[in-house]
Amino acid sequence: MPLARSLSMTSLNGLLQCEDEDLPVEDLLLFEISWEVTNKVGGIYTVIQTKAKTTADEWGENYFLIGPYFEQNVKTQVEFSEPPNPAVKKAMDTMKSQGCQVFFGRWLIEGSPYVLLFDIGSAAWNLDKWKGEFWEVSNIGIPFHDREANDAVIFGSLTAWFLKELSCQFDDKPNIIAHFHEWQAGVGLILSRSQKLPVATIFTTHATLLGRYLCAASIDFYNNLDQFDIDKEAGERQIYHRYCMERASVHCAHVFTTVSQITATEAEHMLKKSPDVVTPNGLNIKKFSAMHEFQNLHSMYKARIQEFIRGHFYGHLDFDLDKTLFFFIAGRYEFSNKGADMFLEALSRLNFLLRVHKADVTVIVFFIMPAKTNNFNVETLKGQAVRKQLWDTAQSVKEKFGRKLYNALLKGEIPDLNKILDRDDISIMKRAIFSTQRHSLPPVTTHNMIDDSSDPILNTIRRIGLFNNRTDRVKVILHPEFLSSTSPLLPLDYEEFVRGCHLGVFPSYYEPWGYTPAECTVMGIPSVTTNLSGFGCFMQEHVADPEAYGIYIVDRRFRSPDESCNQLTQFLYGFCQQNRRQRIIQRNRTERLSDLLDWKYLGRYYMHARHLALSRTFPDKFEMEPSAPPKTEGFRFPRPSSVPPSPSVSQHSSPHHSEAEDEDEDERYDEDEEAERDRQNIKSPFSLGALPQGKKKQHGEYRN
Repeated sequence: MPLARSLSMTSLNGLLQCEDEDLPVEDLLLFEISWEVTNKVGGIYTVIQTKAKTTADEWGENYFLIGPYFEQNVKTQVEFSEPPNPAVKKAMDTMKSQGCQVFFGRWLIEGSPYVLLFDIGSAAWNLDKWKGEFWEVSNIGIPFHDREANDAVIFGSLTAWFLKELSCQFDDKPNIIAHFHEWQAGVGLILSRSQKLPVATIFTTHATLLGRYLCAASIDFYNNLDQFDIDKEAGERQIYHRYCMERASVHCAHVFTTVSQITATEAEHMLKKSPDVVTPNGLNIKKFSAMHEFQNLHSMYKARIQEFIRGHFYGHLDFDLDKTLFFFIAGRYEFSNKGADMFLEALSRLNFLLRVHKADVTVIVFFIMPAKTNNFNVETLKGQAVRKQLWDTAQSVKEKFGRKLYNALLKGEIPDLNKILDRDDISIMKRAIFSTQRHSLPPVTTHNMIDDSSDPILNTIRRIGLFNNRTDRVKVILHPEFLSSTSPLLPLDYEEFVRGCHLGVFPSYYEPWGYTPAECTVMGIPSVTTNLSGFGCFMQEHVADPEAYGIYIVDRRFRSPDESCNQLTQFLYGFCQQNRRQRIIQRNRTERLSDLLDWKYLGRYYMHARHLALSRTFPDKFEMEPSAPPKTEGFRFPRPSSVPPSPSVSQHSSPHHSEAEDEDEDERYDEDEEAERDRQNIKSPFSLGALPQGKKKQHGEYRN
């Protein structure tokens, strides 16, 4: 079926035209190349994994992912099969005949995309030759001791080799789009361009190499973007060759994209090029059939967190769990970049405020940040054992009490409650009470840290004095390990844990996008982010009053650190002032924002980047007008008509504000009316319906 001459793309606010009537649309192939295909290292894995379904729906059988082969990952994630595309099979066979191990199959995730995996080890004998070839085309030398960079050269050389073998079969027709993610995949892009392969290339940087290094060194990064000596800074950190690989990839690509506006500004200074398209990160949103099912899940998992708290704080459980709020921060252990330093300082100030105002609210804060440990802390394990023993004792006494009560009622008697428990029962209960006595404070960490004397979180806890004293209204628990449902301490997966918490706090200084607050949003959990994170900037742009929707955005760009910390403290204190109904209203609003983060909407930016690459690579075949990126019309959520459920600190001098105010707010709040208004503020997504077998939608069949 020939491709039509004029392919309108109204969903992209532009027009793509193809001049070649003999170019079948089915011959267009899309390859996405990343070191994190089937190989979880960081956030790029989440981007590719969640986007796969939307892209597969658009491209059908013509969508392929390319990544490295690691046996331990492949065993559980990939179902091997033969390539259905003869051109792909022939290219693979050619590489196999020359000693390279190439694997093909389906990645067992939503969308089940095809994956092509290269065994880096099987081709390592070519490393010196390929490093020489890379030097000849780029003048970038790779040190022998940098294994990651050497692996990137092997991976990139294999990718370019495959694309060359594939493109040779198409007689120079514009059949291939290759989308490269991050510098580890960039060598393949550089080699493809140097060999003048007929491939439309896209390069996406999710965070600049140098930006991450500079921010980790506690440098005032954003106020000095235009003053850094880039080459000098990269050289001092011994990453100059990696930086050159990244920068060369950016300048070689037909289309350069980043994941957020804040990263676009960073790339302009660090990589000396502005991105052509900003491609925000999304998630696959699954709506529950029952509207408030996510609220039920919150209650269920909160109860399981409360069970852990009962054990961890045994002997010091003098606070009301029904008036206890659970806050958390999670992610890579980057103390300054992730904002853990500011969060701890704000917690110290929050503790002071709650104590001064004699608040009956207790805040328990979890730090879920993996670090080196020697296994579980004995005191923490003992706490869970004591809790279980108390539970078993209570059940035993309850069963005995119930039998005696039952027998008395059968006889028509009202039992003497003073005699229904005998001396043995009293003794058992007294022993149980004595077992809960402890002479130490509840531990601030659940594990034995290998180097706790130099651990930045523990040292800050020592400095601010948050040791889980009885008088503290803010209590801290560092869990230096990823959560797992098989853990003997806190048997919850990360998603279950997040659903059970009240607030996620992510006051990051360096966060190109920020999946952690985004994940909170789609689960209906309010979160704190900053205007230095891609997510925070995105929400500021698309929500008129983010705070009313449970998105608290700390200004870390235009305020001093102390002012930002005070603002964060005010957000946390204001959240503590909410009553239960206000928190429920806010969670409903937060969950409704999830539509903004759905790949069904955000996928349009990747579509635009691909069509822009085609029009730039093959201008005689494709033309796109205008070249402006798609707009997010209808994406702005208004301020809710009812009073926001978040009381500001300036409104009430103490947490005990008038109940009449709460009732007045409740009267103004009409959930169905607000929900309908919010739904109308997102346009219908372009159609991504199922494709007939063997047929792919023509570009231009999508409508917004």
